Amino acid sequence: MPFKVSRRNNRQGLVCNIKIYPRDQAKRYLIIDVVSLVFLFSIVLSSNSPIPLIAKIIILMLFLLALYIALWFKDWRLLLASLLGFTLIIILGIYEGSTMLLFGFTFADLIGRAKKKWHIAIGMITITFMFFIVIWFESGASFKLKSQAIIPIMIIQLLLPMLIFYVEKSKKLQSELTVVNTQLVQQEERQRIARDLHDTLGHTLTMIKIKTELTSKLVDKDITRVKNELNDILATTRTALKQVRELVSDMNFISLESELIHCKQHLQTADISIKIRNNCPKLLLASVEETMLSLCLREATTNIIKHSQAKKCQIDINYINGILKINVGDDGVGLHNKGHGNGLSSMKERMNALQGNASIDSLPTGGTIVTLTMPIQHYKKELIT
Repeated sequence: MPFKVSRRNNRQGLVCNIKIYPRDQAKRYLIIDVVSLVFLFSIVLSSNSPIPLIAKIIILMLFLLALYIALWFKDWRLLLASLLGFTLIIILGIYEGSTMLLFGFTFADLIGRAKKKWHIAIGMITITFMFFIVIWFESGASFKLKSQAIIPIMIIQLLLPMLIFYVEKSKKLQSELTVVNTQLVQQEERQRIARDLHDTLGHTLTMIKIKTELTSKLVDKDITRVKNELNDILATTRTALKQVRELVSDMNFISLESELIHCKQHLQTADISIKIRNNCPKLLLASVEETMLSLCLREATTNIIKHSQAKKCQIDINYINGILKINVGDDGVGLHNKGHGNGLSSMKERMNALQGNASIDSLPTGGTIVTLTMPIQHYKKELIT
């Protein structure tokens, strides 16, 4: 059963992890289910129906069991649990009245999460049968309804499984699309790393190879030149080690929050005052997205320190209509026909891999502004304990 109680000892003491309700449904349905069960128990246990008290308790316990199974499974067990739930509602409806039909929403919603369409079809047929039986027992062959609200309630319960099915299908497709996009971003990052290895480390190692071959030829002819070449090889080797460290650093995960702190410290060290306005601190990003954004932010602030002669810097992070936007502005000397250099090209490359964009422009008041934009799927992190 999915009910799980796990205990483990750690430095902070005993930790209990109890799962009694699906986390993905807790936000929207937990309160509704609890309120519905409270009303159901109250109505049934306080009624004057001919059902004995012990029978009422058994029916309610079976209802709880069916609900619990239907909450956790989406296969044949969901179908059987929903059929049991509808059957119990029929029994209660016959003795307690058509008011019990309202509780059909509980299983009408859950059956819409079934994996197979024919399970949903059987559930919808059972809902129709449930309304027919209860109304027939309540009104007789005349089918005279005590409340006209029963018909729209039945229609909504019949439509609900189909609506839930298509909503869940849409969520699944969106989740698969997000996974595919993440994989594409990772592939782009691998290709970028391969290009970096080829363009930087490959070139450096080639230089070491050429100088080593030259030195081996000169070792018996020109000792002075050999010493110079060996010094060059040593310097080139140190450059190669530095490039390896930089590449490894780029591959490691860098959180946006930690990079903002890092940028703030570096700017303040350079006597540049910094103001950060993060209007979406609970941003949910993939590791690759967050790392590449952090590297772009690092590149932008490094350029400010090196070239801008700025006294002030401001970083704004906003989320507007599905687009994450980061502005890094300064009050420095501006572009002044200077080339954008490799900094902007590397930022553009990283942002393009995220289906985003990077740009740099002069500000009317002086200085420059770097703009990073990227579409994202989610905004707020929801932590449900």
